[in-house]
Amino acid sequence: MTTGRELLPTTTLFSGLSLQECEQVLQCLGAYEKKYAKYTFIYHAGDKQAQLGLVLEGSVQVLRDDYWGNENIVTVLEAGDTFAESYACVPQLSLGVSVQARTPAAILFVNLQKLLTPCGKACPFHQRLVQNLVGLVAAKNVVLQEKLSYLTQRTTRQKLLAYLSAVSRKQQAAQFTIPLNRQQLADFLSVDRSALSSELSKLRREGVLEFTKNKFMFKKPK
Repeated sequence: MTTGRELLPTTTLFSGLSLQECEQVLQCLGAYEKKYAKYTFIYHAGDKQAQLGLVLEGSVQVLRDDYWGNENIVTVLEAGDTFAESYACVPQLSLGVSVQARTPAAILFVNLQKLLTPCGKACPFHQRLVQNLVGLVAAKNVVLQEKLSYLTQRTTRQKLLAYLSAVSRKQQAAQFTIPLNRQQLADFLSVDRSALSSELSKLRREGVLEFTKNKFMFKKPK
């Protein structure tokens, strides 16, 4: 599996660039890498910063807290994914979410303010990165709209089936794997864990779904 900086040319942000070209533009932008232990916070809600984060190794989770400190998982990001790009474009805004290492992780930080201003070195890859950034932000908006479609379902069952159906479609298979355990799935869908477990059991009894941990399979009706 490709990890670390060698995966950069495969990411949306650096699409169209070779690894050597990626390294050149990162030097131009003053990018740097930092490692985090499991469950260490990378950003806290309320922080102000101008750094986009790109996961080089491991995984991170984006969290949103309510007034009483209850956490909900907004999304889970794997190697090659980015976070805080929208806030990095408008650094005077305070982050509305926290970002936490879900496993030991290596993060590459890129200053988008340097990317969004004219390059004094006439870097030939500058414009390409700006174009990629626009596409990246647009794609993230689509993902958020997808999650909204799950959360606006009326019942726990409808939320669960909407999410699982979407994952099944993306993986183009009736048998698929999700990146969340039961508590994380409940947090992601903003439902009670016991209610989620109850609906899963009902779906299994009804012959709609089979599952083992985070592996699921939709069954055809008889």
